[in-house]
Amino acid sequence: GVVFPYSPRLGRYNLNFHEAQQACLDQDSVIASFDQLYDAWRSGLDWCNAGWLSDGSVQYPITKPREPCGGKNTVPGVRNYGFWDKDKSRYDVFCFTSNFNGRFYYLIHPTKLTYDEAIQACLKDGAQIAKVGQIFAAWKLLGYDRCDAGWLADGSVRYPISRPRKRCSPNEAAVRFVGFPDKKHKLYGVYCFRAYN
Repeated sequence: GVVFPYSPRLGRYNLNFHEAQQACLDQDSVIASFDQLYDAWRSGLDWCNAGWLSDGSVQYPITKPREPCGGKNTVPGVRNYGFWDKDKSRYDVFCFTSNFNGRFYYLIHPTKLTYDEAIQACLKDGAQIAKVGQIFAAWKLLGYDRCDAGWLADGSVRYPISRPRKRCSPNEAAVRFVGFPDKKHKLYGVYCFRAYN
């Protein structure tokens, strides 16, 4: 499977534990366990924002120690913030997905789309607009690679690169995050997902 950090449109550190659990479910995934995050860190996950884990702890994985992330002179590892109030404390979340029961694809379309047009274009193609968990699963489990930014269901725009190259993701294989643009701008394509019955 694959672990991915998630924060909503509101920006970082906006989810209490219960909202974090729901955010992962909404993206076709579940909140990650410590063991899953640890495995992801050993595979190179480096993320400087703290996120909830399934045991209610708040942690983050660092492979390249640097000043804003615990200090330059610290050792790589999974940094532990400990346990926080599940109702009042707000962080990001680490989600985990391993199931991939469908076809994930970039929809070839004659024009760029607004968010609403993107949803309709996938429906017209017999699919749904893809979720964040689905783009990470396609990227990690299937090696999906596409240098086209596309809308996803949560209103974010991302693209998956498994073969790093200039102008796409020069230094690393990653799901690149463009942001949460204004939904009315026709600037992007769309990623769709068609579930297998």
